[in-house]
Amino acid sequence: MIEDWEPFYTATAGSPVRALCLLAIDAAGDPGGRLAVDLGAGAGRESAALLAAGWRVLALDGAAGAHLRIEASVPPADRNRLSVAEQSFAALDELPEAGLVYAGYALPFQRPEVFARTWSLIRGALRPGSGAILAVNLFGPRDTWADDPELTTHSLEEARALLDGLQILALREQEREGVAVTGPKHWHELDLLARA
Repeated sequence: MIEDWEPFYTATAGSPVRALCLLAIDAAGDPGGRLAVDLGAGAGRESAALLAAGWRVLALDGAAGAHLRIEASVPPADRNRLSVAEQSFAALDELPEAGLVYAGYALPFQRPEVFARTWSLIRGALRPGSGAILAVNLFGPRDTWADDPELTTHSLEEARALLDGLQILALREQEREGVAVTGPKHWHELDLLARA
């Protein structure tokens, strides 16, 4: 598992915006002044893409220096629509109502009890019938890191249950051999896209 995130940020500098974030932006349509929440905002490239699409953005990340890193990824003209919270998911008490919640590969890096609490806050931020979009990457049980007790994984059926009451727009499972910053890795990933 990744313990020091700086090598990850360095290795992925200049990477394109993640496909799931782009799908979420497309599915949400006109933001109309609404708020998008970027959970585990990392280097800020998805926050920047959300801002470019017209959203107001709350970027949340617990890594040291997140505030500076995320702000640096955003054009100065968009910074007035950006709020950054440098805190861990475990420290979250609430999330504001949002028109879009995006969590790209951040939620699996939480202990199961933190994941469950955070998921409850995420669902609370999506007002029923609002059309709000939820886009999340999860790890499956056959991922190389699945045995780590500090992580949370989900089967396809468990992921589907997390979306109970939402309109599922996409639920994709894939496995592949690849690499992580830590070296070779078997990836077992679940991509979730849903509408409130």
